Amino acid sequence: MSTVSKVVLGASVLLSGAVVVGVHVQQRRVRERLREGVFRDLERQNRKQENLRLLEEQIVLTKQLEMERSKMLMARESQQ
Repeated sequence: MSTVSKVVLGASVLLSGAVVVGVHVQQRRVRERLREGVFRDLERQNRKQENLRLLEEQIVLTKQLEMERSKMLMARESQQ
């Protein structure tokens, strides 16, 4: 085998190996990104549930405050 053919064969083997390694690395990154997306979605859902719970608490507190205000106004009007 001539020197030129050995160089071409070696270069093609190295290039093929580099392509295979590159594809595996890229697949691993895509898999990790997909997995992170699932975790982000779960975290987003948890935050949404927490926000809804806080909103409901605020609604209840607002109703209580309005009732107390109306009682105070009624008490003031009855005193006058």
